[in-house]
Amino acid sequence: MRNLIISEFITLDGIIQAPGGIDEDVDGGFAHGGWTLPYWHDAIGEHFGALQAAADTFLLGRRTWEIHGAAFEPMADGADPFFDSFNQSPKYVVSTTLTTAAAWRNSHLIRENVVEEVRRLKALPGKNILLDGSSVLAQTLIANDLVDELVLHVYPLVLGSGKRLFPPGKRVNLELVESQALPTGVVYQRLRPIR
Repeated sequence: MRNLIISEFITLDGIIQAPGGIDEDVDGGFAHGGWTLPYWHDAIGEHFGALQAAADTFLLGRRTWEIHGAAFEPMADGADPFFDSFNQSPKYVVSTTLTTAAAWRNSHLIRENVVEEVRRLKALPGKNILLDGSSVLAQTLIANDLVDELVLHVYPLVLGSGKRLFPPGKRVNLELVESQALPTGVVYQRLRPIR
């Protein structure tokens, strides 16, 4: 069975909303978009590159899929290994509003039975399945004990409001597998659920 790994940029108070851009996700009046930018360190990219190399399938919520697809789909094959990995790998987008996943090559749409479909994907042969962003989907996966590992870049700030990684009322016991403090104050953590 393949591992499902969630990778997130997260604040000390558990917020994962709009880490990369001011207008990335303003749901609920969120006005703190782009909060990761002052804390960038090359190790963050290296961590994500290692995760990407160990995965051959991406699982995304609609908004994250649209953001990534708009950036990566226009890139020609061979332009950059990072973009190639995303474009050439199968991607599964979970959405009840999309009618097609044709906007980004090698994408497949999951409209219903999300938990069962993710279990089916995990049972297929292959490397890891990677999810980033996708707050609603991440909470569904965590609530249904489908996550095998969390890779978090914990940022030294509190935003006070926004979309959170963990579903309310769900206890999750975690084992710390790896931790590294970066010079910008970000702490890289790999955690596994204790079942």
